Amino acid sequence: MSGTNMAVRAVRGATTVDADEVDEIRSRVGEMLAAIVERNDLSDEDLISCFFTATSDITAMFPATAARDFGWHDVPLLGAVELAVADATPRCIRVLVHVASSRPRSEIHHVYLRDAVGLRDDVPGG
Repeated sequence: MSGTNMAVRAVRGATTVDADEVDEIRSRVGEMLAAIVERNDLSDEDLISCFFTATSDITAMFPATAARDFGWHDVPLLGAVELAVADATPRCIRVLVHVASSRPRSEIHHVYLRDAVGLRDDVPGG
């Protein structure tokens, strides 16, 4: 992190897939990451690390593999299975992206797409 006002910030995101298929997962993860980058005016150098979770009904590919396909080759990535909670949003992929940013937390734009819109009504969605 260069600059005197830089801090580590966390950007949340979530999306859903209509089907547990490689092309669908790749497309939706790419769409979500592109929206995070665009809405927060991020460069590759701003990216620190990224943590994905997916509901247990997503098995066709790792969301982190989709992030690599998106171009995040040198960003540390990790994935896990989301907790199985009754009435949770199905076929859902969530992400927590750590970035170096001079923005205050109140200006971070979180991204909730597709059936994941409204998962976190208490967090500004950008």
